[in-house]
Amino acid sequence: MLKLSALIKVVIKFMVTQSLLWQSQQQSSDFAELCNALYERELITLARNECLVLASLQGRIKSLPHYVKRTAFALLNAQTPLALDIQNASWSAKQVATSPEISQLSAYDETVITWYKRQELVHGLVVPIALNGYIVLDCIDRIDLEKQRFRTNVHGWFYFTDNETVSGAGNRRKNEGDRASELDIEAERRADNESESEVTRQKVNLLKPTKKVMSAACAGHRWKDGQKLQPIMPSLRELLLSCTINWRNFKQPRVNLPDN
Repeated sequence: MLKLSALIKVVIKFMVTQSLLWQSQQQSSDFAELCNALYERELITLARNECLVLASLQGRIKSLPHYVKRTAFALLNAQTPLALDIQNASWSAKQVATSPEISQLSAYDETVITWYKRQELVHGLVVPIALNGYIVLDCIDRIDLEKQRFRTNVHGWFYFTDNETVSGAGNRRKNEGDRASELDIEAERRADNESESEVTRQKVNLLKPTKKVMSAACAGHRWKDGQKLQPIMPSLRELLLSCTINWRNFKQPRVNLPDN
């Protein structure tokens, strides 16, 4: 009886060891495939960017291995309800018929502004932003309670009072008779490092993070005239941000993330 018990223990130990070994090999294979897909996509993106000067291009290529490996590792270890498409290095989720931004923008103050007002915002919190027919991910990097606003890393400042960026607030001040000059507004922009890029020239709307909204952003879902379009591929930065989303509590970013 003792010999049989010992034999069972040996067999179980062997099976567990083999399972762990298979998982390690499988993850190693997935990691390599993710890296290949990310490299290919980023190099194509860099090749198509005609605005990059040589020094900037060299710097981007030099740092690419670090960010590609970091992103691949984060994707494999993310705690998310989304399905990971290893071959395309992207998230997969069922696309809803209409953009989830529509219901939020139709009742913006009650839905979006109220949510952000009630939160104790923290640096690094991932927030969704609606552009032209799709949703992107950004994160909070500065909070200004005195002026009732916060800044996102790419899309700039948003106010707790309305859906305006700093440039929009400048126009509002002028319309209301504020004597702030163009130079004052321009100085504020420069101080906040708000250079107007191709992205920020689009219509930008802050959204409340919900499962539908965040899933759409992570998976690159798009809509136009009420119709679904082919998804776009989120940037390397957005993929990294998607791995820091706390799906159980959108009010807090994930902490103690695994590191490779």
